[in-house]
Amino acid sequence: MELARTVKCNYWLVCSRNMGEDNGFGPDDIQTVRKYALQNAIEYGGEGKTGSVLGRVLAERTDLRPHAKRLLKLIEYEVDLANSLANNQGIEEARSELEKIDPRALEREKHQKKEGLRDLPGDTSKVVLRFAPNPNGPLSIGHSRGVVINSKYAENYGGKIVLRFDDTDTRVKPPLVEAYKWVEEDFEWLSGRSADIVVRASERMPIYLNKAEKMISEGHGYVCRCSAEEFRGFRESKMDCPCRDRDVVESIEDWTAMNSGDMDEGDAVVRVRTDMSLPNPALRDWPALRIQHSPHPTVGDKYKVWPLLDFQSAVEDHEQGVTHIIRGKDLMDSTRKQTLLYEHFGWKYPETLYWGRVKVHEFGGFSTSGMSSSIVSGEYSGWEDPRLPTLRALRRRGFEAQSLIELWNEIGLTQKDISISMQTLESFNSKIIDKICERRFFVSNPVPVVIQRENKPKEANLARHPDGKISGMRRWEVDDEIFIQESDYIQGKLRLKDFADVEITDSGAKIEGETRSDDRPIIHWLSQKISREARMLVPEGEEMRELVGLIEDFELSVGEVYQFERVGFARLDRIDNDVAELIWLHS
Repeated sequence: MELARTVKCNYWLVCSRNMGEDNGFGPDDIQTVRKYALQNAIEYGGEGKTGSVLGRVLAERTDLRPHAKRLLKLIEYEVDLANSLANNQGIEEARSELEKIDPRALEREKHQKKEGLRDLPGDTSKVVLRFAPNPNGPLSIGHSRGVVINSKYAENYGGKIVLRFDDTDTRVKPPLVEAYKWVEEDFEWLSGRSADIVVRASERMPIYLNKAEKMISEGHGYVCRCSAEEFRGFRESKMDCPCRDRDVVESIEDWTAMNSGDMDEGDAVVRVRTDMSLPNPALRDWPALRIQHSPHPTVGDKYKVWPLLDFQSAVEDHEQGVTHIIRGKDLMDSTRKQTLLYEHFGWKYPETLYWGRVKVHEFGGFSTSGMSSSIVSGEYSGWEDPRLPTLRALRRRGFEAQSLIELWNEIGLTQKDISISMQTLESFNSKIIDKICERRFFVSNPVPVVIQRENKPKEANLARHPDGKISGMRRWEVDDEIFIQESDYIQGKLRLKDFADVEITDSGAKIEGETRSDDRPIIHWLSQKISREARMLVPEGEEMRELVGLIEDFELSVGEVYQFERVGFARLDRIDNDVAELIWLHS
């Protein structure tokens, strides 16, 4: 038995080593991939995930990022082998192999607490969660995490989810009127449901202003007329600002003047009274409301005083009965500030969970404000530009909502900062759509070739899906002239895929037989009557490459994703002037 195990393990290592070398990777590259494949297989009980392994490998080996596509093949192979080892020979055998490669990786597996979507803390008898974007643009990949995780918890606990638009900043991040609708559409597409409650903070201003006045009247807040620079000095020296000790009546008088528009922007702010000696400077008498005269795109200039996010969010969470808040760990100070505010009002603060940052390599520098500026400048065509990380752009390219759901469910709720590649999301998406996408041919830079043989087959029959997951055939009428890709044109023997063996000569393509007879190269081709002009947009970072050629014009449907063998998946965006316009999705 032990001898059999040794033989199997040696075979496993040899197979994986050859696969890596065949793809141009060295021993160190293969070792890194194997380490994480084993680690993932152990953590997931023999059900390791390619996407997760890819993220871990690229996080450690940034030099491999330019080779992510080739690397993915090696990772898929290694993950299959690691899962097979864990399932057939046992998790302990997989641990043994991992220990030989890197004992530290094994220690990580032993001691790391797998976060996932752990149980919510506290009272879960009536769960209310919230997702609160700023509507200064549509949702992005980053926002999708909040939609997926909050929706999943709401589903698990039979709870509610509040979609709240934090739209009280009219100056730095003013809302777009169109974005309210976009966000609701994005939310429903991704979660498969509408939010239970939809709230626009800008429409709830009387509540925030009443709470602010109550806070001032009860002495828990005050109007501060110090300049930002002056207060910074008090805060850093842990000294009370002079405004703090003023009579409540004076603060109320200033509060009235702020709301009437008699004060200019920057003349005063409302602060929450805490303790100027607190160890954390951010908590010392933090600002809650400020003067803002810029008109709001939906409310207009009705209000002159607007709440800052920490105050508005805290009050609205209480108003909606939010029981659990899930936010980035960079907002821990917001939790601390809001907890102090809740203590003033005598409220119970919601249970709070945190996650770390997730950086998508290809979109590291994008922000909603940055994208908006680039769109205005003409650098991008709009929020659906395929080069952008918006959900609208991903939908236009053909990504399935389920791919994002699976991505975030796998990453789970962890405070670790994570770097992932779009290859990770693409691997999830590929597994989802591969079985539901029909195959078609795309011939770029087409070259016409005359077929020679009087009794040539008049019809070609090609499967809609190679594995029969979609039944039926694509039937073409074969003309005297066909098109092949310029890069495939050679003087010699070729196989027209699923049709015939041919020999290319100066006078055309001579048919040698319909049955495949040897190992000659297989190429894609199109019959003249089944061809339509096409252009395929291929997003590459901030650039857009264009492929021009012919597409197989067989039962095409705008909006569908097809797999173009040798090219990859692409979505038919539209047909304009008889030209099919496609957007490349991924390989």
